[in-house]
Amino acid sequence: MKTILVDAIYGFVQVINNKLTGKDEYLIFQKMYELLEKYPNKKIILTGAYDEQMVKFGLNNMPYPVFTLKHNPEKTNPEYYNVMLKNFNLNKNEVIYFEHDIDAIRSAESVGINTYYYDKDKKDLESLKEFLDENLK
Repeated sequence: MKTILVDAIYGFVQVINNKLTGKDEYLIFQKMYELLEKYPNKKIILTGAYDEQMVKFGLNNMPYPVFTLKHNPEKTNPEYYNVMLKNFNLNKNEVIYFEHDIDAIRSAESVGINTYYYDKDKKDLESLKEFLDENLK
């Protein structure tokens, strides 16, 4: 069964500006969570966050495992995905990935990972569902 690799910030975690405080808040995108929960597959959230960012973004309290290399290297570097795959004892054919950063997508694709561009502004969960359904068969 394939593992779903989930983009952290601007994917699974929404960044919302609190108009009262003027500060950004980081909240799980509930509708995405509900969609992902329909699949029995393992999910892993991918980020580049440092330890302090893990706390700030709430990534230390996620419903799925979170993987970070603390920006060394970034997700835009193919080595990030090689290390992640090795860390979870996975191969490129055992995962699918959705991500909002086109450079990170190109990086993941360069190591053979099947990816989907998730537009953080459109939040098109129907298209994401189609990608998941088609690639988790």
